[in-house]
Amino acid sequence: MAKEITGYVKLQIKGGQANPAPPVGPALGQRGINIMEFCKAFNEKTKSMMGKPVPVVITVYKDKKFDFIVKTPPASHYIREAAKLKSGSKEPGRTVAGSITMRQAEEIAKAKMEDLNAFDIKEATKIIC
Repeated sequence: MAKEITGYVKLQIKGGQANPAPPVGPALGQRGINIMEFCKAFNEKTKSMMGKPVPVVITVYKDKKFDFIVKTPPASHYIREAAKLKSGSKEPGRTVAGSITMRQAEEIAKAKMEDLNAFDIKEATKIIC
């Protein structure tokens, strides 16, 4: 028989750096999840993405067990990295903070392909641009 799901928790945590401090602790504590168990599992799974912001969707079950799905870092992170920016534009829509080439956009699309709603690289590149 399938486990009964009580809810989902969506967080964005730096890869390999989850700890019980906010936002992880309070979000999981109110659901009754063992915070340290989650942090150890998450850090182990995201060693390769150390320091990058990683979206995670945690499925919480009635018996206080959990599963989680790790997604790829946001496209905005990859774009800032490719354009060598520390932050976005101070006046969005008026001033351009930087730009990337189509080749860089294609590389970002390849990295994000599993999370994008596209069938091929050309369509994924359009989503990124």
